[in-house]
Amino acid sequence: MDLGLHIIEFEQHGKALNTQLKDIVQYADANGFYDISVMDHFFQIGIVGPPELNMLEAYTTLGYIAGVTERIKLLALVTGVIYRYPGILAKQVTTLDVLSGGRAILGIGAAWNEREAKGLGIPFPVVKDRFEMLEEALQVIHQMWSGEAKPYQGKHYQLAETINHPAPISKPHPPILIGGGGEKKTLRLVAKYGDACNLFFSMGTQALQEKLDVLKRHCDEVGRDFSEITLTAAGTVHPGEQASKEIVAQLKEVGKLGFTHAMLMLPNMHEISALEILVNEVMPEIAAM
Repeated sequence: MDLGLHIIEFEQHGKALNTQLKDIVQYADANGFYDISVMDHFFQIGIVGPPELNMLEAYTTLGYIAGVTERIKLLALVTGVIYRYPGILAKQVTTLDVLSGGRAILGIGAAWNEREAKGLGIPFPVVKDRFEMLEEALQVIHQMWSGEAKPYQGKHYQLAETINHPAPISKPHPPILIGGGGEKKTLRLVAKYGDACNLFFSMGTQALQEKLDVLKRHCDEVGRDFSEITLTAAGTVHPGEQASKEIVAQLKEVGKLGFTHAMLMLPNMHEISALEILVNEVMPEIAAM
């Protein structure tokens, strides 16, 4: 099982924010973490803290991380489809992929944070329309990354010519991770367009298995090989407060379901000692999974 770090807060803890972030990501880059992800939000989200807490824009942050690291993969977990026109999003992720040497992943979802959208003047359509936009965006992005410079005509998006040069370095294109566990829409989109899905530890193993069963059915319906999809799970761990054996047991539990990647949220990530515990006590135990 691969481990990634999901950065959920940008408060300063005794250092300049850029230095603090650099220390975290360079440690992760040098010590075997697979990826670094950041939230695509503009206000802090409620499960972390009040909206006034620090929040950095995702793709500017990923560009900075790319510049101070060498090998680690980079993504937003996940981009809200309403925040960027899909052609521009494809260019942003392509740019990140080219300038990072092929390390970009596209994480995308239907968006949910109405407060930040309205707060910053971003249209926030109803759920039905957001999912229509998400499917069209996935179609646009696939077309952009196919190399075909032709029109795209959808209900929500119309593009006259999908030129995208330079092309991404990642082949056949940067992996597309679709976030969310909605059984009727989100998991169907994973089956049709995604290279990876993302669910949450907090659902519990029974619910996670049920979601995977639904995803398998959608794959069967569209003629997709379920094994092509990378199964990722995100969850919060507390190294230093929580026993390492508990973290290992949690990861092994989801690993038994077929998840091969875990994106970990650490409230104390700025304390490099927390990352050291993961590297020294957790990674060796799950290396063979």
